[in-house]
Amino acid sequence: MYRINEVAKLAGVSVRTLHHYDSIGLLEPAEVKDNGYRLYSDEDLSKLQHILFFKELDFPLTRIKEIVSDPGFDQKRALHSHKELLLEKLRRLERIIQSVDLTLTSLEGGTTMDNKDKFEPFDMKRIEEHQQKYEQETKEKYGNTDAYKESARRTAGYKEEDWKRIHDRNEELYRQLIAAMPKGPEDEEVQQIVGAMRQHITDNFYECSTEIWRGLGEMYVADPRFTANIDKVQEGLASFLRDAIVIYCDRLEGK
Repeated sequence: MYRINEVAKLAGVSVRTLHHYDSIGLLEPAEVKDNGYRLYSDEDLSKLQHILFFKELDFPLTRIKEIVSDPGFDQKRALHSHKELLLEKLRRLERIIQSVDLTLTSLEGGTTMDNKDKFEPFDMKRIEEHQQKYEQETKEKYGNTDAYKESARRTAGYKEEDWKRIHDRNEELYRQLIAAMPKGPEDEEVQQIVGAMRQHITDNFYECSTEIWRGLGEMYVADPRFTANIDKVQEGLASFLRDAIVIYCDRLEGK
């Protein structure tokens, strides 16, 4: 485990940046001690590496969050894409340097540089095409669902403060759920919290039907990536939440 100062030094970013990533839910520490110390795992460092790769390629933080939080995110495939994009960026920078040399030669020699040659190095089309691959992959997986379309439409206008508000409310609900775990998944307080969590999705992303909510609950335990992410907050939380969601949906559906 690494303290926040160690992570900042390793990654070459500021402690303030890491605090910001935590506040918007982009990179949360694996553990926060009672004294407030944030501790990061090797898995967190790998995630930070991907975040910095995407930032280097000019992806906005909101889009980076969507990509790295996707349960289908493939690190190996992402690294191959990072390499391809960075090589293209390197070639572009080499063309810009060459253009600077040509422009200096033109000025010193009194010759005229062709206008097309002046701006050719700044062509971002190929890099943008690579960036669009991530958008396309997400659309291919979820794009035909009404939930995806509604979520994409609603979140398109979200600003940083919106994401912070959503993240803070999500954290609050999880804290409430953890505190109520000893009462059991069928407890009324637990059920109210589960209902609030479902409403949180509806209020901010898409209409979370009981069918969708039930499916999310099953995914929390069926997909080890989801399970690990939820259980790092509290051991057994993923299974507890799934069980509580099943009870919640059964009651609403009269089963």
